[in-house]
Amino acid sequence: MATPKALATNNLGSSLAVENVQLLASENFKNIPPRYVRPEFDSEEVLDDGSIEIPVIDMNKLGTGQLGYDEELQKLHLACKDWGFFQLINHGGMEIIEKMKAVTEQFFKLPLEEKMEWAQPPDDIEGYGHLFVFSEDQKLDWADVFFLYLLPVSQRKMRLWPEKPASFRSTLDEYSKEIHRISMSLFRLIEINLGVERGNLSRLFDQDCKQGIRLNYYPPCNHANKVIGLSPHSDAVGLTLLVQVNDIQGLQMKKNDKWLPIRPAPGAIIVNIGDMLEIMSNGEYSSIEHRAVVNYEIERISLATFQMPDLATMLGPLPELVNENQPKFVKMSIEEFLRLNLRNTLDGKRLLNEMKIKYDQ
Repeated sequence: MATPKALATNNLGSSLAVENVQLLASENFKNIPPRYVRPEFDSEEVLDDGSIEIPVIDMNKLGTGQLGYDEELQKLHLACKDWGFFQLINHGGMEIIEKMKAVTEQFFKLPLEEKMEWAQPPDDIEGYGHLFVFSEDQKLDWADVFFLYLLPVSQRKMRLWPEKPASFRSTLDEYSKEIHRISMSLFRLIEINLGVERGNLSRLFDQDCKQGIRLNYYPPCNHANKVIGLSPHSDAVGLTLLVQVNDIQGLQMKKNDKWLPIRPAPGAIIVNIGDMLEIMSNGEYSSIEHRAVVNYEIERISLATFQMPDLATMLGPLPELVNENQPKFVKMSIEEFLRLNLRNTLDGKRLLNEMKIKYDQ
């Protein structure tokens, strides 16, 4: 594996600068640059007949005392345990979500020179650019991203927050609060399903939690079967809440060693379990490998928001979940785990598998 350049002490990671993919796509070339050619993914089987869909969870039914509460709570548990992905409807955040979708589209329509005003610094992962690029010969994803840490508020790098469109900053601030509210509701419900005392899980993701957002732009490609928008991986975080900005499909999850396209329901937030929650639940819940594919004719835009505990938090199985079972994962700080993740190329669930404790049989 390629060795990344040294990390700045105040940042969690860095990524090499590469060509802007949106600009490359606009050139409409016959042969895409070799670094983007990924034919190995085109041969993998895709379950695209619509016969299997990820679970849909209705937040309206998950209020205490609501009709159908117990059934929906069990449905949420099975979604986290057996799927690692679900769609969340009736979450109450549509007004600010629509605003955020609008400013995101407006940002990506800006001329490249204007977007580059908020480009990633050489020693950081925040800003407009790319992630997980560590060598000059590394294969690349067909995407541009804008990554920012939103929480804690005191650690925001406002110099990297776009001022175009004019409402971007205020909208993103509102969006951060709304996604945090929704995620905290989910963590409290997950707590119940895991049989964890109230607050022992959810408090780790409240107050001084770490929240990041990645604005994803996947340009169209006339050789879409030869490129990949986002390499297969599991998310290093607790929960990821994804909003589809336009109606172009592209997200796929691995189910029974095959790729399952996820078709967003109207108004839904797509939620997936991350590595940190798999570790905290001592393997009761599983993070799931997923990827993004590219459309031949139309760009795809999405918003992925990541919820994590404070960096100083020790990451390991919750004590309540190892009383009668052996711990399945080693312990380390959230900061150390994120640094390990951000120093390596995306590679399925390799990092999480390396954290598993191997017992003699």
